[in-house]
Amino acid sequence: MLEIRPTCENCNKKLPYNSNEAMICTFECTFCRECVDTIFKEICPNCGGDFTQRPIRPKKLLAKYPVSKQLVFKPVDINKHKKLINKRKMITGENHIGNQRSALGGKTYTTFNPKLNIENEQIFTEATSEEINQAAELAAEAFKSFSKKTGLEKASFLRTIADEILAMGDDLIAMYQSETGLPEGRAKGERGRTMGQLTSFAAMLEEGSWVEATLDTADLDRKPIPKQDIRKMFVPLGPVVVFGASNFPFAYSTAGGDTASALAAGCPVICKSHPMHAGTGEMVSDAIIRAAQKTNMPNGVFSNLNSAGIEVGIELVTHPDIKAVGFTGSIQGGRALYNIAGQRDEPIPVFAEMGSINPVVLLPKTTQNRGEALAKTYAGSITLGSGQFCTNPGLILGIKSDSLTDFINTLSEEIVKLEPSCMLHPTIIGNYEKNKQTAIQQEGLTVNADFKDSVAVNYARQAIVTVNGLTFLNNTTLHQEVFGPFSMLVVCKDANELKQVISHLEGQLTGTILGEEEELQKFPELIDALQNRVGRIIFNGVPTGVEVCPAMLHGGPYPASTDSRFTAVGVHAVNRWVRPFSFQSWPNKLLPKELTDENPLGIIRLVNGKNSKDKI
Repeated sequence: MLEIRPTCENCNKKLPYNSNEAMICTFECTFCRECVDTIFKEICPNCGGDFTQRPIRPKKLLAKYPVSKQLVFKPVDINKHKKLINKRKMITGENHIGNQRSALGGKTYTTFNPKLNIENEQIFTEATSEEINQAAELAAEAFKSFSKKTGLEKASFLRTIADEILAMGDDLIAMYQSETGLPEGRAKGERGRTMGQLTSFAAMLEEGSWVEATLDTADLDRKPIPKQDIRKMFVPLGPVVVFGASNFPFAYSTAGGDTASALAAGCPVICKSHPMHAGTGEMVSDAIIRAAQKTNMPNGVFSNLNSAGIEVGIELVTHPDIKAVGFTGSIQGGRALYNIAGQRDEPIPVFAEMGSINPVVLLPKTTQNRGEALAKTYAGSITLGSGQFCTNPGLILGIKSDSLTDFINTLSEEIVKLEPSCMLHPTIIGNYEKNKQTAIQQEGLTVNADFKDSVAVNYARQAIVTVNGLTFLNNTTLHQEVFGPFSMLVVCKDANELKQVISHLEGQLTGTILGEEEELQKFPELIDALQNRVGRIIFNGVPTGVEVCPAMLHGGPYPASTDSRFTAVGVHAVNRWVRPFSFQSWPNKLLPKELTDENPLGIIRLVNGKNSKDKI
């Protein structure tokens, strides 16, 4: 029943039951029309929603349903509310076609605030086929000049993007939180990581050796066949489509690692914004466009397209002007894009980072000596961010023993002590609960921990389950990722069965060994088996957390990624968007600066088999 509040919360003006001046939002916050029109500009200062006139309750019903006697008087912080108004104005819901905004289509959608369990008020317009074509053609035209930009010019562009993102301040953080339900600390940490990625690629460009310039000079007197002058370096592929990830709106989305590395390579980017955080994507896109304009980059070097479904993504991947794709998400989505790209008249590469359960191997001595401490650590790792990390430890493997039983019991006790947290979207928690139940219902599975207390809407209940090694080997359903705060412990009868389990896993992003140094020498076959299944192996740590550095490998055998030779994190991610190219017997003055005799950039080059910065 609608609550009839007697006064304006801001100015304390009386608003009787039959007042035509009473305005309410969807949460029944009550203000007078004058405050709503002149101060709040039709935006509720409490929830950010819209206002409507309060209905008049019939007088005859007041005795049974009386006016509220509770007086709410909380004058609004005007300066703070102005920031909210400005934030609303920042979001248009339109597509970025290079430097222009466009909203030609009739299909619209909104984002969702999982914390409040309400739709956000901003409306986004899905890109049309015409807009997709405009963005792709503009990117192809931009490639002609952008691919020739110097490393210093591109570095300035990337650094300016980072500056523009930071300049958005709390408004961007607030938008991120409203679309994810994630806390402020996580938002600011991810923003910092994103800026760090951009500046690390800028530093790579400024140094310049990343092009791997290789020079084999001529020896025309060589017998029996003269040697020609051949010089090789990396050159950009062309326009790249980047699909934003649901779980990292900053670091793996609009200005994330895929975009930063593609721009560093000299490839224009079209971002297919993720529909769960389209507002955050639009704000970050604004930052990229401003940076492009400030650093004199060509129009079309970056575009951002809205889409709630799959149609826009398919049209982008099949467009003839697109030369590569970056994707972070589900195996189903990544595989679909991979197949579509491979069926083009001109097939193009799809670099997709997909599912992973990140096996953790508990060696016997460590289980006995440090099992309790490790169990507490892993309870935190499994539930970190509601388990919404691609490196979440979803599988723990050990050899049957009393100490392993103790580990399982401690882990089960500790994980239910932790308060559940909000997941990113009702769809994600719906899939989590569905996949968790599918796993739990499998024959031979034991539920050791399942958070039973009531939780807020969209909050995920963590769970720990166990199964023996043979049952796990015979049931591949148990090998699938349950995206959320869930982990399965496989109890193997001996080291040989443990090796079999590891060997039968699909490709993974990470593998972890929890053991003593001497144990590594005792179980070399286990280590070898794990190395064959993962892209990164961790010793005595947790997989959650991906350091942005040159040595990082964020990828792995299929289906962890579509090409295990490349990383999605760190400066070597640039290698996905380039191809080697050779010049033979080319005039020195017409060569790229990276390949000329003079080496004006002063970069490290491989000259006749030896690394050198010298002139030839």
